[in-house]
Amino acid sequence: MRVRAEPNAYLLPFHTGTSSPGRKIYVPHGYDQPGTRPLELRNNGHTVQLSLPPTLHLEGLPQKYVAAQLHLHWGQKGSPKGSEHQINSEASAAELHIVHYDSDTYNSLSEAAQMPQGLAVLGILIEVGETKNPAYEHILSHLHEIRYKDQNTSVPPFNVRELLPPVLAHFFRYNGSLTTPPCYQSVLWTVFSRRAQISREQLEKLQETLFSTEEPSRLLVQNYRAPQPLNQRTIFASFIQAESSYTTGEMLSLGVGILVGCLCLLLAVYLIARKIRKKVLGDQKSVVFTSAPVTEA
Repeated sequence: MRVRAEPNAYLLPFHTGTSSPGRKIYVPHGYDQPGTRPLELRNNGHTVQLSLPPTLHLEGLPQKYVAAQLHLHWGQKGSPKGSEHQINSEASAAELHIVHYDSDTYNSLSEAAQMPQGLAVLGILIEVGETKNPAYEHILSHLHEIRYKDQNTSVPPFNVRELLPPVLAHFFRYNGSLTTPPCYQSVLWTVFSRRAQISREQLEKLQETLFSTEEPSRLLVQNYRAPQPLNQRTIFASFIQAESSYTTGEMLSLGVGILVGCLCLLLAVYLIARKIRKKVLGDQKSVVFTSAPVTEA
């Protein structure tokens, strides 16, 4: 199922703002201590969603934002795209969202979701690596238990912090919206520059296990929302990032070109050295053949 695109999703370019609130670091509190109660994992027909206890919250803001749930977005098998955010027009294979709401001002997630900055969402881009990520296995290993819409299961508590990239100091921030209808303009987004990694096998498990219906008739894939123009919104960065006029493809081509150039240069040096060696040997032979014969006294 593909989430309907609305004009409120944002393409993230590298842009460093100067406003201190935009760069303020949130400190995830309690993420490494999720408690002892099991967590509910649910297939809601749009995504896989894991409930989170309110003991998980974000520090560093005027209000207290407590965690409510996390969920994932992904593409389909064979496609490199699956994230809802892009950095310099580059998507990743999947994306994790951890949703928090302002508990100091509002009584519930549903109430806060309708109000400006009622929600604070952490976005983690996910790419494919060579090894299995054990933190994501806490979720992915239970997908077969919730294959169909509205099914749920219990997941033992685990260290949620390990789902995030190791470095949290580099991030982008902007005021945006929910990425599913009714797309309220209520989210303070924080998208980390560093990415998490899962294995190819784990990604395919996410892409091939769930159905968006109550029976095996429609696979739950491509549940990401296509990015839309920024519409004059400012993206703040917590770090200085040099502008680059090259895409990843161009950088790869440039690297290959440099490598081929180096190989050609080495080949040319080898051929020149070989030619010089032949000339030296030829000169030595010429000296031998033109030398006067030695006569005995």
